[in-house]
Amino acid sequence: MENLDLNKMANLKVLHVVSSYWPAFEFGGPIASVHTMNKFLARAGADVTVYTTDAGLKQDKEIAPEKENILDGVKVFYFPSYGYIHWNFSPDLFFKLRKNIKNFDIIQITGVWNFPVFAAAFWARFYGKPYVISPRGSLMEKPLMEKSQLIKKIYLALISKRDMQKASVVHFTTGPEEIDYLNAGLSLKKSVIIPNGIDPEELRVKRGTVSFRKKFNIANNKKIILFMGRLNWIKGFGILIPAFAEVVKKNSNAVLVISGSDSAGYSKTVKSLVEQYRLIRNVIFTGILEGNEKNMAYSAADIFVLPSYSENFGMVLAEAMHFGLPVITTKYVGIAPEILKNEAGIVIDKNAGELAGAILNILDNKILAEKLAKNGEKLVKEKFLASAVADKFMKLYNEITGHGK
Repeated sequence: MENLDLNKMANLKVLHVVSSYWPAFEFGGPIASVHTMNKFLARAGADVTVYTTDAGLKQDKEIAPEKENILDGVKVFYFPSYGYIHWNFSPDLFFKLRKNIKNFDIIQITGVWNFPVFAAAFWARFYGKPYVISPRGSLMEKPLMEKSQLIKKIYLALISKRDMQKASVVHFTTGPEEIDYLNAGLSLKKSVIIPNGIDPEELRVKRGTVSFRKKFNIANNKKIILFMGRLNWIKGFGILIPAFAEVVKKNSNAVLVISGSDSAGYSKTVKSLVEQYRLIRNVIFTGILEGNEKNMAYSAADIFVLPSYSENFGMVLAEAMHFGLPVITTKYVGIAPEILKNEAGIVIDKNAGELAGAILNILDNKILAEKLAKNGEKLVKEKFLASAVADKFMKLYNEITGHGK
């Protein structure tokens, strides 16, 4: 009886397998949101281990390859990867999974089109371990149909479809992500919707730092329209740049700040659009902003825009709302229904005219801007705090494993 009680008290052992991990920020929002989730799972009492690759981190001297790295209470192992950076082939990770996966209570898998995802699902099934898989938007309609369509269809039929069907639970971050999954004709045993969460402690501007406006030479009378994310076709630059050109015609004090990493050379296309619309003096490219610099950008901005053609969640929108920014996004972003329902921002179609009108409406209407900002802050506090999100995952994992009963 005593041994049974000790087993009940043992921490839930979670293995999270993902193709790339903190601090490989070049791969976008999931890098931060996945680590935030793991950090708060650890705080909630779980014993969290991450198996990932060195994708995006091969030159990082602070990362100890194939050894335990402790990040915010999370044990992270980075394994060498080879070949195509978005496939992340890693024999070392494969055999480490084979050796150790049976020692964990539950396996959390993030992604779809990567070798680590295949490897984790394969060994989980081999050893009869329950696993939760999070597609993170990879199986939404737009990314599924627009890029490498034939290759994805083949891979889906041969590998990913089975991985999803055999999972204990398929996790979605929003309702629209789940709808796109089901509309694609994919089946599952069970699904759950749990949003991404933000860590308020990470979203604070440090005292005594040079202001964002001063660093980038932006006058105080300028109105900052902020975009943050990868410079990728799916982020909606095809409507953002022409929309901003219309805004500048009516409000010469508007400045568009574009913060993020280049994706597959797409930054050249964005800069070409800026030149085409004669906006060189009105657009500022900051590159990737991390930590305090990112927080400074949010705190200095007047409006946040994310005109994506597809997005499973939209983490930057939650962060912007936390900072009290009125936000504008498209109806193709996962979090958009919540924003619309709570009047926490303006949701538009994929249309440059609508985007320009929304920006000008907020700039010209202080009462509207304050209302949207207030509602956005409230929405984040009620639904998108990482502590509450971690509690939901703990409940899910315990239900699947029967841990603690």
